[in-house]
Amino acid sequence: MRFRTFRFDTAFLGALFSPRKPRAPLLRVALGLVGVALLALLVFFSVFVGAAMIAAGLAWKLLRGRARPATGQAGHVMDAEYRVLRKPVLPSPH
Repeated sequence: MRFRTFRFDTAFLGALFSPRKPRAPLLRVALGLVGVALLALLVFFSVFVGAAMIAAGLAWKLLRGRARPATGQAGHVMDAEYRVLRKPVLPSPH
């Protein structure tokens, strides 16, 4: 009886999907600068999106107004009785 073994060759798949650097030095520098410019562009826009979200939140709070405190109004006092409960004693592990 013959058995056929199948191997999952990771070296082939790693080489298939790994990014390759160009050999030409000028092209290598140009692609590096494109990557840095793309990163700077993303950071630049994310700062503006974050600032816009903070400004929108502040505007929402200013336009909505402040809520009136409930304690200053007469007739809305709640009276209650309170009881302090002790912590239950846990059984010992012995």
